[in-house]
Order: sequence, then C-alpha cells, then structure tokens
Amino acid sequence: MAAILDALSAINPLYSISGFGVGALVGFTGVGGGSLMTPILVLLFGIAPSTAVGTDLLYAAITKTNGTLVHALHGTVDWRITRRLAYGSVPATIASLVLLSWLGKSGGHAANGLITSALGFALLLTAFSILFRRWLLDHIARHTNAMSDRRLLWLTATNGAFLGVLVSISSVGAGAIGMTVLLALYSHTPTARLVGSDIAHAVPLTLIAGFGHWLMGGVDWLLLLSLLIGSLPGIAIGAHFAARVPDRYLRPALASVMALVGIKLSI
Repeated sequence: MAAILDALSAINPLYSISGFGVGALVGFTGVGGGSLMTPILVLLFGIAPSTAVGTDLLYAAITKTNGTLVHALHGTVDWRITRRLAYGSVPATIASLVLLSWLGKSGGHAANGLITSALGFALLLTAFSILFRRWLLDHIARHTNAMSDRRLLWLTATNGAFLGVLVSISSVGAGAIGMTVLLALYSHTPTARLVGSDIAHAVPLTLIAGFGHWLMGGVDWLLLLSLLIGSLPGIAIGAHFAARVPDRYLRPALASVMALVGIKLSI
C-alpha cells in the first residue's frame, strides 16, 4: 500500500493534464494519440525521443487492446486483414528494434537522431493523409478496383511492413496512415470493420515495439501511468461529445499543427 501511495505521489499532474487533452482530441477526431502525445513529450517536456516513443508505444498497446475488445464484441474486426498486416509489420518491427538497439550501443545519439527524423517524417505524412485523404482514396482506388486477392495480400503486407518500421521508430502512423491505405485497398469493406481491423493490428505492433523499447531502457513507467490517468477519461469524454464538434474544422487544424511540428523536427 505504501509503495502504491509513493508511486501516486510521484505522478506529474502536467503529464496527466496533457494526457487528458490528447485523449479528448483523439475521442473528438479519431486522430492517433502518438501523432499528438509523442511531440508534446519531446518538445514541451524535453523528454528524450527514445523514452517518449517507448512509453507512448506501451500506452497505445494498452488503450488499443480495450478498443479491440469492443470491436471484436461487435463483430467489426476482419481478422484476415489484421493477419495480412501482421505478416509485414511483425518482422519489420523486430528488424527496426534490432537497428535501434545497434545504434543505441554506439552512444544513443544516433538512435535519438533517427527517432527525431522519423518522427518529423511521420507527422508530415500523417498530416498529408488527413488533409488529402479523399484525393488519395480516389487516386489509389482507380488502380485497385480489379486487383487480384493475391496482389491485395502482398500490398496489405507491404503496408504492414511500412507501418512496422515507422511506428517502431516514431510511434506515429498506425492510425491515420494505416487507415488511409486500408480504405483504398478494401473500398468495398465496411469502414467500421476496417477501423476495427486497424486497431486490432496495432495491438501486437505496439506491444512488440514497446516491449523492445523497454528492453533498451526506453520506457518511463511513472510517465506511462500519468498519461493513462489523464487520457482514459479524456478519450471517453471526447468520444461522448464527438458529434458536437465541427470535425471539418478541427481535423484540418490538427493536421496543420502536425505538419508544423513535423517540419520543426525535420530541420
């Protein structure tokens, strides 16, 4: 009991407040938490990029597990699509972790530099996929309507591999980028099933990546607890009031902020 009280007393309320704000925005817009939380931890709180990414990955694994259970109970997970994504993402995630571990042994500066650059790139790509999703979907759909199932499998696995690398290094991309590709490849599948499949795929992806970062010493457990205390009620409140938020204004505004932050991290 005393250990629990000591842990609670060590929680930074600013982290919980930030978690609440990000959770509310995720509930309002559906934009991935990593796209918002990781830059805040790095730029606002000065947390090392490797620690911010590792902690955020385990945070995502916990929150997305809950989301997967809800979708599975409602039958809105296409496990075939989830498996296809995992065929590419799991080996790509392991390879990315090996690379980060190797870079970390050379002093850590190279690993943090790679993470910062990847984070900037991922934020720019996420902002682009949010702002121009409709154009991207129309453009890609023209080339995928008559595609064979075998080719679809390979493209889905390739998408998973790309997400595995990007998410393992930056913790960003599984939501906005992954969903944009799935909507284009599986245009005849109900959106709810694609959302559920994307969330279900993110669980093993973020869990494996987060576990790897933990082995490399890149997870702050008190920070993780602080974020969860704020973000879980924030997500619930945001989802409750989502219908009242002018989405057509809020999502482009968030994408613009991501783009600016991505540019800052990239230069």
